[in-house]
Amino acid sequence: MKLRFGDEFEHGFGWQAEDFLRRTSHAVLAGGWVWLIDVVDGAGIDERIRALGEPAGIVQLVDRHGRDCAAVAERLGVPLHVTPRDTPPGAPFELRPVLSRRWWREVALWFPAERILACGDALGSAGYFVARGEPLGVHPLLRLIPPRRALDGLEPKHILFGHGEGVHGVEAASALHEALATSRRRLPAALLSAVRR
Repeated sequence: MKLRFGDEFEHGFGWQAEDFLRRTSHAVLAGGWVWLIDVVDGAGIDERIRALGEPAGIVQLVDRHGRDCAAVAERLGVPLHVTPRDTPPGAPFELRPVLSRRWWREVALWFPAERILACGDALGSAGYFVARGEPLGVHPLLRLIPPRRALDGLEPKHILFGHGEGVHGVEAASALHEALATSRRRLPAALLSAVRR
């Protein structure tokens, strides 16, 4: 799989598969360990991960985001946590349940010390997630009932997505609140944007 590295910030980095879905994975250094999220395998990721620090585990945020999580976890010798219900012992993040349906299970990760929010499918910045002018958007199938209970009230400095580049800096929190507040109203514009792409 051909990958492109990006989403570089002070606590880690991301990499993206060069495909239509823009499947994106992340390595986050927190609590002295590296946590890997929704991993897509490819050349060079082991070296980049080890350069960041010692890996502690892989978290699969969405039930259908199996990607290459199991294979990479086995290769690195770390546990794989698939849409966990309980926070792994000693983990530096909180679990934020997004959906728990038979057809869609998803959790988000909130790293309070680093102010990092990691989402699988609930939010994204890939073209089919956003209306024109939006830095991030709610998943098209969730726009009518956005995940406010899970995500509202957070003040992230970094927002990482399972699809698309992250949003970083002082504008991240306001972009999150705006996306949740306007998801219903901007649904027609988001659908039009997706069709045009």
